[in-house]
Amino acid sequence: MLLCALFAAFIFVTCPVGAHPPSEEGEVFNQDVFGTDFLQHRLHPQFSCPDMSPSPSVPTSVEFVKAADVKVIAALGDSLTTAIGANGSSILAIPFEFRQVSWSIGGYGTYQNVITLANIFKLFNPKLLGPSPVMTFHGSPTTVNETGFNFAVTGHNTLNVSDQIRHMIDTFKSYPGLNFQEDWKVVTMLIGMNDICDYCKDKSLFSPDNFIHYMTEALDMMMNEIPRTIVNVVQILQMRPLREVQRPSLGCQLQKRFCSCLVQPQDNSTELEELVEINNEFQTRLEKILDSDRFFKKDFAVILQPYLEKAEPPRLPDGTIDLSFFTADCFHFTVKGHEELAKGLWNNMFQPVGKKDKINTFSESVKLICPPKEHPYIYTRPRVDSSAARLRHVGALTLIPLLLVFSIL
Repeated sequence: MLLCALFAAFIFVTCPVGAHPPSEEGEVFNQDVFGTDFLQHRLHPQFSCPDMSPSPSVPTSVEFVKAADVKVIAALGDSLTTAIGANGSSILAIPFEFRQVSWSIGGYGTYQNVITLANIFKLFNPKLLGPSPVMTFHGSPTTVNETGFNFAVTGHNTLNVSDQIRHMIDTFKSYPGLNFQEDWKVVTMLIGMNDICDYCKDKSLFSPDNFIHYMTEALDMMMNEIPRTIVNVVQILQMRPLREVQRPSLGCQLQKRFCSCLVQPQDNSTELEELVEINNEFQTRLEKILDSDRFFKKDFAVILQPYLEKAEPPRLPDGTIDLSFFTADCFHFTVKGHEELAKGLWNNMFQPVGKKDKINTFSESVKLICPPKEHPYIYTRPRVDSSAARLRHVGALTLIPLLLVFSIL
């Protein structure tokens, strides 16, 4: 009966007294739902780099921050970052947020247990603050002791992200052992997919204009109020391929509830084509506002990490979707998918703007890279205002008067 209540709370159905939750063929409610079995079945080979040391002194410029200089990690977003259902093979896992294995912030065990961005950073700085330690239950009150610095909220749209940021700032300022002014922080934000899922319900509220408005408002808040911060804005996915992720199961029916604008239109319908165009415009507009120095100053930078921009769903050799990457709801990622997201993000952080990898398909596992010897810092300077470009500009200005002198002579 308890399981029925949990299940009902999430999908908004009612269960009569004595009833059991709907089940799928072969479905078993076991400890895997609570995120223990899968993570104990294998260990990743250790990952190490030639230089894993911090800078000789704490950097004062955002352009010279090494991985080991990062003291704090945090995340903003929606259910992809709360990791809904990520470590359960059953529909009964869907109400649970497996934050401890979330791609950008999960802190379960070590890198060898599960690959997350936080667990990679912990290899460089074992005292890192913020990784999420445990799972939470969707809709229940939580504390920072449970969530870590994972401030994402299941179901949030872009219009809600400033509320997450306010919560994050207040937490940073009061958290024991965190030096708000001096500690370098890495914040990862991925949000906007729910805007697309809800677009057909309110085309004005979830328009590209409003998406950019709320993103700009959120990034301004961080830039104005949080010192020594690097913000990864992860480019949103192309969502149309998720229509192909299907099972003949009850769990897959949940797609129609939380992303009806994507799932319900017929193939080749004008409604679907409009949604695809809106998805593309979200990506284009986000790239445009971040392809500048608008959100860049001495101790703060926002960087667009584009590795998911054109990523196709993973497929088996016969061309069908590899469902091992997807939870029982046929929409969110399992731990297997979260690990690929984590590796792609880490790699993008150590690649310059214009040369960042973009994943074509999750069918091929991402191979982690080490910070390059010639540039061991997280790349933060915008392409349009690179140091090299500025030097060339100064050099050209110096050369012009000399050429005029020689032409006169």
